[in-house]
Amino acid sequence: MPSTLPGVPDIDEDLANRILERLGAIEHHLRDSVSISDDMMRWTGRHLMDAGGKRVRPMLVLLAASLGDLDAEGVQDAAVLVELTHLASLYHDDVMDSAPTRRGTDSAHALWGNNVAILTGDFLFARASGLSARIGSAAVRLHSETFERLCLGQLHETVGPKAGDDPFAHYISVLSDKTASLLALAGGLGAMLSGAPEGTAEVMRRYGEKVGVAFQLADDVLDLESDAATSGKTPGIDLREGVPTMPTLLVRRRAAEHPDARSVEIVERLDGDLSSDSSLAELVALLRADPALEETRQLAGRTADEAIAILAELPAGDVRDALEGFTTTLVRRSR
Repeated sequence: MPSTLPGVPDIDEDLANRILERLGAIEHHLRDSVSISDDMMRWTGRHLMDAGGKRVRPMLVLLAASLGDLDAEGVQDAAVLVELTHLASLYHDDVMDSAPTRRGTDSAHALWGNNVAILTGDFLFARASGLSARIGSAAVRLHSETFERLCLGQLHETVGPKAGDDPFAHYISVLSDKTASLLALAGGLGAMLSGAPEGTAEVMRRYGEKVGVAFQLADDVLDLESDAATSGKTPGIDLREGVPTMPTLLVRRRAAEHPDARSVEIVERLDGDLSSDSSLAELVALLRADPALEETRQLAGRTADEAIAILAELPAGDVRDALEGFTTTLVRRSR
């Protein structure tokens, strides 16, 4: 009988109940993992954690581990490890993007300043590293490689493509490093630690890479379509900081190759002064009505289909069905 799991609708009831039970334990483990006697870090370290979140990465660890022994040693630590790493990256990202809000609350740097936000992110990375060491040397290696990719992705986003680089290929590579690498780690670790059949961890790693890109492309759409009340972020905040997104890249290409009044106006606004909320809102409205938004949505859907095609390498059954539902939900979500 199907049941509903947050982010994975209509899956096998027994599988859903097992994962829900472990997600509850992971939530407690998350909070225990950042406990500290320092008065300041006790508050800043839990700030984004307490604001909520979809827990996409722990969910993927558990789904992947369901291909083997869900209760195998290290699985729960791996789920906490990937979420702590994700949270740490958010503290840093918000500083670099000057984001005023995150998950419907003030961002850490808006409350305590850039230095405190950056040091809090470092603290969470340190706690995540401690968990990887507890799991074992293979987890340490995989986590360090992922950490490196997160840093390089942020660096490449910051400096932009070199002269002669394809801006679209550059953007996808940034998404792969900044977002997909951590989902690849989640899928690979979950399968590896659960003792799933040989080759399963590599399938889940490749799946995580692909679904991570689809997830971020869907985020590009949501960043324009949603409002602050539902998303917890100011719509179009990346535009103000000059951060490329797939819709803006598509508009810029159209303006360069087949210019029309709308694309030219959008590019002029993108390159103009977006410091006021009204100018940003006007640009967001233009992009919402532009064909580039639907093109991005369709690209996210095609990329999700490619991720589901990778899952076809897994044995048919409830877990594969749940992973397919997980994929579809990530791309079609409304927040």
